[in-house]
Amino acid sequence: MRELVFLLEEPSAKAMLESLLPRMLKEDTRFRCIPFEGKQDLEKQLTRRIRAYQNERARFIVLRDQDSHPDCTAVKQGLLDLCDKSGKFARCLVRIACRELEAFYLADLQAVERALEIDGLTRHQNSRKFRSPDGLGSPSRELKTLTRNRYEKVAGSRAIGKHLQLDNARSASFRNLIAAIRRCEDELLREAV
Repeated sequence: MRELVFLLEEPSAKAMLESLLPRMLKEDTRFRCIPFEGKQDLEKQLTRRIRAYQNERARFIVLRDQDSHPDCTAVKQGLLDLCDKSGKFARCLVRIACRELEAFYLADLQAVERALEIDGLTRHQNSRKFRSPDGLGSPSRELKTLTRNRYEKVAGSRAIGKHLQLDNARSASFRNLIAAIRRCEDELLREAV
C-alpha cells in the first residue's frame, strides 16, 4: 500500500498537512500524520516509531521547526541520525521549517487572508519582512500581530492549509517540504510499477 507517514513536532503541523495534502496527492496515495508533543518528544520517539511502523512500503517525512537553534543543518543531521538508527534510513526524509511553521503562512498572506477572513493582509506581502519570512526570528509572533491575535495555532493551521499555494517560492523551507512530498510520492509510484 502506498503511504506517506509524516512525523511531526506538533499538532498544528498535522492540522496544516491534513488540509494541504488532499489537494496535492494522488487519490490512491494514503497519508498519515503523527504529531508529537514538541521537538524533544519527537526526537525521543522517532527511531522507535519508524522501526515499528508495519507498512514496509511507507515513506517517512519528518518535519520539525528550527526555532532558535542557530544551525538548521545540525538540527537536520541530528534527525537524520535518528532515522538511520531505525534501519529504514533510505525511506526517510527530514525537513526543517525555518524558523517556525508560521513562516510558511507569512510567505502566503493571501492564504491567511482567505482562511481567517481578514481583509487587506495580502497587501503586506511585498514588504521586506514578508518577502522572505524564513529569516524572521519569531514568525508565530509576527503572524499573531499581523492578524490581531485571530490566528490560533491548530485551528489557524487547519484553515490556512486549505489555501496555501503549492508553488509559493517565498519560503525556501516550504518549497523544500513540497518538493520532498512530491519526491516521496513519485518514489512510491515507481515502486508500484
